[in-house]
Amino acid sequence: MADQLTLGRRGLLAGAGGAVGLYSLGQRRARPVAAAPQRLPRDDPFTLGVASGDPSPDGVVLWTRLAPEPLAEDGHGGMPPQPVAVRYEVATDEHFRAIVRRGTAPARAEFAHAVHVELDGLLPHRWYWYRFRLGAHVSPTGRTRTLPEPGAQPAALPFAFVSCQDWQTGYYTAYRHLAAEDLDLVVHLGDYIYEYASYGPDYPRPQPGTEPGDDSIRTLAEYRNRYALYRTDADLQAAHRAFAWVTTLDDHEVQDSWADETNLQVPPSAFRDQRAAALRAYYEHMPLRRRALPQGPDMRLYRRVAYGDLATFNVLDTRQFRAAPACGGGRLSDCDERWDPARSLPGAEQERWLHAGLADAETRWNVLAQQVFFSQWAMDGDPELFSMDAWDGYASSRERVLRTVTEAPVPNFIVLTGDIHLNIAADIKADFTDPDSATLGSEFAGTSVSSAGDGTDLPWWAPTDLQTNPHFAFINGQRGYVRCHVTRGRWRSDYRVAPYVSTPGAPVSTRRSFVVEAGHPGLQEV
Repeated sequence: MADQLTLGRRGLLAGAGGAVGLYSLGQRRARPVAAAPQRLPRDDPFTLGVASGDPSPDGVVLWTRLAPEPLAEDGHGGMPPQPVAVRYEVATDEHFRAIVRRGTAPARAEFAHAVHVELDGLLPHRWYWYRFRLGAHVSPTGRTRTLPEPGAQPAALPFAFVSCQDWQTGYYTAYRHLAAEDLDLVVHLGDYIYEYASYGPDYPRPQPGTEPGDDSIRTLAEYRNRYALYRTDADLQAAHRAFAWVTTLDDHEVQDSWADETNLQVPPSAFRDQRAAALRAYYEHMPLRRRALPQGPDMRLYRRVAYGDLATFNVLDTRQFRAAPACGGGRLSDCDERWDPARSLPGAEQERWLHAGLADAETRWNVLAQQVFFSQWAMDGDPELFSMDAWDGYASSRERVLRTVTEAPVPNFIVLTGDIHLNIAADIKADFTDPDSATLGSEFAGTSVSSAGDGTDLPWWAPTDLQTNPHFAFINGQRGYVRCHVTRGRWRSDYRVAPYVSTPGAPVSTRRSFVVEAGHPGLQEV
């Protein structure tokens, strides 16, 4: 059965034959999806909300998924096996008095009735409002914004980045506050879902469908239902409605700490099927362009997003192509293997793509939007103890990036990071063992939305790590997001934190703020 995904690469390619029909391009008419009368759901099909993403100067991807019963056991959301034609409208005002696009897009059973409308022909750097219709049902209204044209000189870019939203360990309070911010864009750096079975009754939010001790999810139906569960959250829906998102995945969308075809928990053949299921479900639930459609266990996610001549985001995928973990796969270790020049974190092809883009950089700010910690981090106060899951485990790969930044040279180099459930601000050094070496850029690592629970302001080990890593300026263990305001003259990052996520309704405040002046690398605290 395809839904149980014993599908390998060939099976998924066969199933994707109608994928182009997932989109309605500009004003082009989508091909008919059903000759017989449609069976429309009686209940609200828009329980998972709406979203937009991957904006361009003339367009954006609009998303929804029909799911009147979002957690139906078969992963189909209570929808019949037939395709359904969904109407969409795009306007320049929130009341839809000035509609500039309308059309239909197919929602197909083989894609869990997800809808991706890939628009073009819109005006650059403009706000638009959108909604979907199915029968008498009307979706919530979403708002989105196109990017400035290439070569345009926007004065500022307000955006935020987020990561790591384990349902069971806390509420998505951060998203409620983020939705009220004045932003153009949200960047999600991974761990949108967590694959784990239930943790038991002692956690803030029960997770239906599994019991304590069950295996992690493996099948397509299970991954679909995990996304559906997360997507029912009202705060997450509000943040998706408010802004266009640029997304990339990390490990928990598939399996903790996976690396290419390496997963220590299951055999390689079984993991390929699991990975294909996971990537398929990720695509179905994200506002991604058709070029990201998975081909079996492979998916093209790395890409560039340019905001006029102000900033370029090099969006990385540090999971699908990485070499196997060094030092025997231990999380914390040190060995010569981590310096092996043949080992790459982004993989050879993506690394060439990254270096070429950085070397040709023409924007004021040049950004890596990626998952795992980039700067050297000697952990637990031990100068010879590093995470093999981060760039420290692929030290030569990082050195090659820094060489390109130095030799090109790449102006105003910034790294955005998720994964670690901590706020960290650090300077990127030419030689991390020498605090007096040149500063090449700065790294802003953002905490989790909810993963690991309430957290604490200053973890007990933080003072020691601040001493062991003199390029660190800040460590914080609370939950929240990072709000950034980028101008031609400076980059500002505000660490927005909530005091708790174990119950809903927490306030948010700015814990610390840092700026980087254009042309003068290095963090300055506000």
